Parts: sequence; C-alpha cells; structure tokens
Amino acid sequence: AREFANELRASTKAPKNPAVWLEGSNNAGQNGSSADTSTVSDAYSKMLTIFIPLLVDESSFFAHFMCFEVPALVPAGAPNVNKRRSGANDPDDDDLSLMDPDGNDIKPDNTSVELGTLNDALQELLDGIQEDFYAVVDWAYKIDPLRCISMHGITERYLSGQKADAAGFVRKLLDDLESRISVQFSRFIDEACHQIERNERNVRQTGILAYIPRFAVLASRMEQYIQGQSRDLIDKAYTKLVSTMFTTLEKIAQSDPKTADIVLIENYAAFQNSLYDLANVVPTLAKFYHQASESYEQACTRHISSLIYLQFERLFQFSRKVDELTYTIAAEEIPFQLGLSKTDLRRVLKSSLSGIDKSIGAMYRRLQKTLTSDELFPSLWDKCKKEFLDKYESFVQMVTRIYGNEPIMPVAEMRDTLASF
Repeated sequence: AREFANELRASTKAPKNPAVWLEGSNNAGQNGSSADTSTVSDAYSKMLTIFIPLLVDESSFFAHFMCFEVPALVPAGAPNVNKRRSGANDPDDDDLSLMDPDGNDIKPDNTSVELGTLNDALQELLDGIQEDFYAVVDWAYKIDPLRCISMHGITERYLSGQKADAAGFVRKLLDDLESRISVQFSRFIDEACHQIERNERNVRQTGILAYIPRFAVLASRMEQYIQGQSRDLIDKAYTKLVSTMFTTLEKIAQSDPKTADIVLIENYAAFQNSLYDLANVVPTLAKFYHQASESYEQACTRHISSLIYLQFERLFQFSRKVDELTYTIAAEEIPFQLGLSKTDLRRVLKSSLSGIDKSIGAMYRRLQKTLTSDELFPSLWDKCKKEFLDKYESFVQMVTRIYGNEPIMPVAEMRDTLASF
C-alpha cells in the first residue's frame, strides 16, 4: 500500500502552488486557481478502489484461517446464489453483507464476542496501513484543499456499503479517513476566514472588498466538487465563511462613520449580484442572500435619509418640532409657540423651497459623488426621490392640518420637479 501510494503521488501531475482564495489584491490572476486538480481526487479514489476490497478479503481470510465463528464475508460484486436463481437483480445486494452458506443475507450478531476479538486481532495485524491512506489525503489537501469535498464524498459512498461487522477494521479505517478529510477541510475554511479578517487591518476601505466577488468563485468551485453527496460539510463551510464575511464587512464599515452606509450598500449589492444564480439552487446561500438583501435595504434607507435631511434640514426639523408638540398641546395652539408661528413657517418654506431645482440637483450630485459604483446610482436615486416625496407629502399634510390654508408648493408639482431629474 505504501509503495502504491507513493507511486500514485509521483505519477499524478497537479499544480504545485496552492490558491489563495480570499486574500490579496483584486488582480484576476490571484483570484483562486482555475487549474484542473481532478487527478488528485482520482488518485484517492483509485487507492480506495484497489485496497478496500483487498482489506475486506484479508479480513475474511483471516477470520476463517484463525477459525473465528463468524459468518462469511461476501466481497462487493460477488453473486447471491439464491437470488440469481430467482432472477432478481437487486443492486442493494452488491455490498459487503454477511451471508449464510446458501447465499442469503443474514443479520450479524453485534454482541458476538468472536467478532470483537476478530476485529481487535485485525486491528493489530493491519495497524499502520492507515498511514498510507492518510498520506494520500494530506498530499491531496496540499495541492487543492477543495478536493477534500470530492474525497469526502468518495469516502461517504464506500462507508455506505460497509455492512459487515467482520470487516470492522475497514469501517474504522473509512471512518478515520472521513474524519481526517473533514479536519483538513476545516483547516482550509479557518484559514480562509483568517484571510477575510485580515481585511480589517486596512482601515477606511472603499469600494467592493476583494473577498466579496472571490467568495462567489470559491462557492461555484465547491458546488462543482460536491457531486450529489451530503451537503453537511459544505453548508457548514458556507455558514462559517459568510458569517465571517458579513461581520468583517460591518467592522470595516464602522471604521469611518461618514462612509459606513456606502461601504455596506456597495458590498451587500455585490454579494447579491455575484451569488444570484447559486442562491437560486443552494438553500444555505439563499438564506445569506436574503440577509444581505435586508442589510442592503437598511443601509440604503439610512443613507438616503441622511442625504435628504442634509439638504432640507430646516424643512424637516420644523416638521419634527410640530410633531413632537402634538403629543402635549392642542393642534390649534401650535402656531402660537416660539419658532413655530406662521411667520416662522413662511421663512422655512422660502429658504427650503425657493430654488427647489437647485436643491434637488445638489442632492442628486451628492448621492452620485458618494458612490464608487455607477451601476447602483439609478436605483438609489429612485429610492431617494420616492423617500423625499413621501416625507414632503407628510409635511404638506401637517401644514394643512396645523396652519390651515397657508400657501405651499403642491405635492403634484413637487412630483413633477423630481421627475425631471
């Protein structure tokens, strides 16, 4: 087994430089590796294909040679005499089940002392061979950590076929291999998370963070390798990676409150755009897609509100003061309060709404200037216009309710003005 494992590794051509998936600059050449590493998992599969049946045969031979009172092992592919006679062709019989002398499947006695003694003896006899399998796993991991996904699936399929207690050593070997592959893959995910977290050191980052689009490439590659196997391994990896991505993004954004919402808007939008197709078919990614969507909308709302209040601060401050007083005094008394008289209202309207075209134009340019992504501007500007019109409509209703027929620019006219931008 050792010579075969060494020969496999020596004869398998694979890239020597491991990919750095989620760290570094935005250069396309550093964005993971596109090299085909299928030969790596093929080598592991070949190792199992050749040696697992041999180990099962060795277990069976040893059991009979040492006169252990255990049922016979039937290697994978061996015929079931009775079922052949009946003409049945059940693929479920192509396993390592225990069989009686007539070729019928029988249920092994799990409490058999003989089986326990046999497996202990096999463990001593074959101990050490597992290191040769481990060496292939470790070698494959160094070349392409993502091949752990393929190897995990291969091992999973072999484990599902191990039903014989007399081959307990083989099951334990496969269990250990599956655990080792999972540990190696977890190491890769942990390192990827560290690569993401290292972005925190670069304070005041703007634009789309490098790991956002790179994760989409990584996820696409991971989905290629899963090959219909159990999703538990890969879904746990997604959960850990994306949780780290979002946490790091929030920390980076908060490092500069002035640009915090812009950083969040652009990166959550990029996450959604890059993962749209995968999120439609992968439930775990769909969950994070919706989380990113909610965070995006919240950041948009905050940023747009700040722009509106910055440009029309006096108008909406006046409205807020009136709203606060409505909880404590009668509506008809508000125009007689300091700073809230009809004269004060007219001053606010004049300063805020005269030259409204220039004010809206200034808000338009300010939003455009804050974004580094031109693609997001049209949708954000539409949100901004809608939000402003809603606030202005509420303001007009307040004026009508509190100040009667005081002249003010109609909502319809404001809507037409906004439509020209």
